[in-house]
Amino acid sequence: MEWTGARYADQPEVEVETWVAAPPERVWPLVSDLEAMPASSGELQAVEWAEGATGPCAGARFVGHNSHPSLGEWSATSTVVTCEPPTDFAWEVDGEGGPAARWSFRLEGDDGGTRVRQRVRLGPGRSGLSYAIDRMPDKEQKIVFVRLREFEASMTATLAAIRSAAEAP
Repeated sequence: MEWTGARYADQPEVEVETWVAAPPERVWPLVSDLEAMPASSGELQAVEWAEGATGPCAGARFVGHNSHPSLGEWSATSTVVTCEPPTDFAWEVDGEGGPAARWSFRLEGDDGGTRVRQRVRLGPGRSGLSYAIDRMPDKEQKIVFVRLREFEASMTATLAAIRSAAEAP
């Protein structure tokens, strides 16, 4: 993907995909188990359901606790916006003035297995990244580029963990 020159206001996104030797019904529980996601993430440390939610469904809210060497520690509340087993799962991270990000998984049956795509789109709402850009507006394109590269690497690791778990006997 090409992000050179991307600005936060452009709502840049990154998508990664993999093929899993298992049907979507076996993969779905893995992509929708947010509490298990920290095991394959260097940044996401913990997830807890909020406001009485106990699992994924449209409208359910959860808090993700994160840590990053350059950004420190923070928590962010998100809302599940799509939960359609076994194909579509998405949530939006609360931001100032709208969602700070939209994360999603798309599962499609493919050649006896499942094509899994994970995507993140930044913005349009303000996030912690917005504040970094405010402090260094001349470096906005580099900040966005680096963050998207980080997300791409993290998402690649997440999909590898999902593939491994789904293909395990």
